[in-house]
Amino acid sequence: MFKPSPVQLVHFQRKKIYVKRDDLLHPQFSGNKARKFYHFLNHPQPGVSTLVGSGSAQANSLYSLAALAQLKQWKCEFYVDHIPSWLKQNPCGNYQAALELGARIIEVSSLHRQQQANLDSFMQTIVKPSLSPQQLFIPEGGRCEYAREGVVTLAEEIEQWQHQNQIGRLNIMLPAGTGTTALFLSEYFSQMNPCIKVYSCACVGDENYLSLQFTQLNSNTATHPIILPRAKKYHFGKLYREHYQTWLSLKQQTKLEFELLYDPIGWQCLMRFLEEQTDETPSLYIHQGGLLGNQSMLPRYQRKYPDLT
Repeated sequence: MFKPSPVQLVHFQRKKIYVKRDDLLHPQFSGNKARKFYHFLNHPQPGVSTLVGSGSAQANSLYSLAALAQLKQWKCEFYVDHIPSWLKQNPCGNYQAALELGARIIEVSSLHRQQQANLDSFMQTIVKPSLSPQQLFIPEGGRCEYAREGVVTLAEEIEQWQHQNQIGRLNIMLPAGTGTTALFLSEYFSQMNPCIKVYSCACVGDENYLSLQFTQLNSNTATHPIILPRAKKYHFGKLYREHYQTWLSLKQQTKLEFELLYDPIGWQCLMRFLEEQTDETPSLYIHQGGLLGNQSMLPRYQRKYPDLT
């Protein structure tokens, strides 16, 4: 369905790094979520007329599911804990784009919660049991076995590029939320091409959380990605000066735009890793898209750190 995404050589902090441009996969359906949801795009789903998902009102998965639904001529229903009042008044980013694609965004905090502790438990105990056969439920962030198919196609593209460019050993880096993409990539290469090692870092929760996410999908730790430590603990979604500085430096030095939530942490971890490396193994960073989220996050950074803008 997709043409292989291109690989681009960039220079950052005096290091040569290859970037797999998955942000260029498809005008509407690109990046990490396009890989995770590839199975649903690529295979018929008899009787399905509605996609059902959940997450943040500004999540990349919201827009990606809305785009997938439009491509398949389905409806999209997406449950969120709440929608910030400022976002309702000034729609932007993934939220606005999903609305424009016809997504129905359901605010759970305005419903009868029946004392459910959080969005996930609401989905598991209230929404999922009530779904009809016409409604296809996709776990938050695409964290499911169906994601494997699209990630394997990504692995095969990387392998083909490796052979075409006569590269032996290769290190792959991508930051992680649930870690699904990183895990399935690492699984593939550990079995099919051990010359390629997959590295990741925790962006949602800490290193122990990410390790647990890997284990819940695959208990064989020998196939897990190598987790690179962060410089310090970060709260997901909070604005940090060093993240904005990294993002600005990336844009200036590579001429590429990355997203503001995951990529600054990913690049920080990668650069520390490269500083400690003694060999010349090439590195490939996977650009996982998600740039629509910058429409809401960048103005927040610009307001908080005007001296950097």
